[in-house]
Amino acid sequence: MRSSEGSRTSPTSADPVVVALPGTGSDADYASRAFGSTGLPVVAVDPDENGLVRGYERALDRAAADHTQVIAAGISIGACVAVQWALSHPAGCAGVLAALPPWLGSPRTAPAAHSAAWTAALIRTHGLEETIRQMSAGSPAWLSAELNRSWRAAGPHLVSQLDEAANYVAPTAEMIARLQVPLSVVAVSDDPVHPAVVAKAWHDAADRSVSTEISMARWGADPALLGRLAIRGWRDLTAEPG
Repeated sequence: MRSSEGSRTSPTSADPVVVALPGTGSDADYASRAFGSTGLPVVAVDPDENGLVRGYERALDRAAADHTQVIAAGISIGACVAVQWALSHPAGCAGVLAALPPWLGSPRTAPAAHSAAWTAALIRTHGLEETIRQMSAGSPAWLSAELNRSWRAAGPHLVSQLDEAANYVAPTAEMIARLQVPLSVVAVSDDPVHPAVVAKAWHDAADRSVSTEISMARWGADPALLGRLAIRGWRDLTAEPG
């Protein structure tokens, strides 16, 4: 688990810590950049070679043991795990920051799950280099460069992470409706892998939620925009009346 401080120089002991969970095939390096400008202490989490989801859950548990309050933050499958953890730890969770929610419930028809399964199969059949070549041919330059870096860093564990993500059962709308903490959602309007309609469904299901939408171009130009918009929504939801 990698830790990095947020942009504010002197957080107080009363501040919650943001635990940042990356999407499948990504890592703590990117999660730190995405959520490192929230103004709060940030713990960015690397995928665990012994299990993607379980590793994220352990990282959240460790943070909760060391801090009074945790904001569970995540991108794609990281957002799913953040919601699941918040549901089972309502006392220690101060909120959820969910960027690019991938699906609700079953992954069977989800583009993000199909993408993960296809990528894993391609690596098995043709190897990482050919998979990166094909991914790069169909992706924006910034995304191609980012995944080129993180996929290589993941090494032999990338395929198992992709397989686990492709079969992950995400929170349902009924589960999200039971959240006892604020949910701040950030959607990307033109991302075909993480449809904005899914983010809207998460937002609509939650009792206390705010949703913000950006474009792929804005996201690519400024990864920290995800965290800044998410934390702004969380602060709006938790602001004292008057």
